[in-house]
Amino acid sequence: MSIRDWPGKLNEVTKSRRRMVRAATIALAVTASCSGLVWTAVSLTGRSADAKSPAAAPCSYTPTGGKKSMGIPAFDAKSAARPYEAKLATNMGTVTIEALTGNAPCATNSFSFLAKKGYFDGSKCHRVTTQGIFVLECGDPTGEGKADPGYFFRDENLDGAKYSAGTVAMSKAVPGRNGSQFFITYADPEYHMQPDWTPFARVVDGLDVLKEIAENGTRDGSTDGRPKEAVIIKSVSVR
Repeated sequence: MSIRDWPGKLNEVTKSRRRMVRAATIALAVTASCSGLVWTAVSLTGRSADAKSPAAAPCSYTPTGGKKSMGIPAFDAKSAARPYEAKLATNMGTVTIEALTGNAPCATNSFSFLAKKGYFDGSKCHRVTTQGIFVLECGDPTGEGKADPGYFFRDENLDGAKYSAGTVAMSKAVPGRNGSQFFITYADPEYHMQPDWTPFARVVDGLDVLKEIAENGTRDGSTDGRPKEAVIIKSVSVR
């Protein structure tokens, strides 16, 4: 190509690059839109900018002055590392989960503390989603998805976090502040879920119970709302 042809060729290259930039921008916008759908469907809020995974940091629980405070959990690293299973007895059936004490000691220690205090007893699961992502959300005795147990703790176990069927993870009422609320996935999500919610357990029995709850749908017929038939956690036993 001669120097005389360069201006025309440069113009063609410039136009081509502009088309590529526009295509990339559109693709990014679509991706962000889908991520937003996932963010909204799983929990009231996601991760705050400074809520980094403190996997190597010691567990601490910060008081919030919540109305239904059960006290603040004590944390002993040796005791918290002991594996345990928890049985969630509901009016729809029993779901058994295995705590990931080695990966999420702060969350598993908190869950065990609240369960032994009877915090979850008689509470209603306040959300079920039936499209895109598939979760049942519970853990707020008020049934509104806004309360905390009187304290909060930071995220952990987020590196490479996945939310496949049977995952139990923390959800949040305030960004970066985990309390008592959690969700359980009953099927693999159709969307990519950002690693923003601390996985702390997995279902080892009772996944069929969760699927039956989801099949009943929501109270208002939408794909994301209160379960059509109230799901009540009668008790949570830890062993």
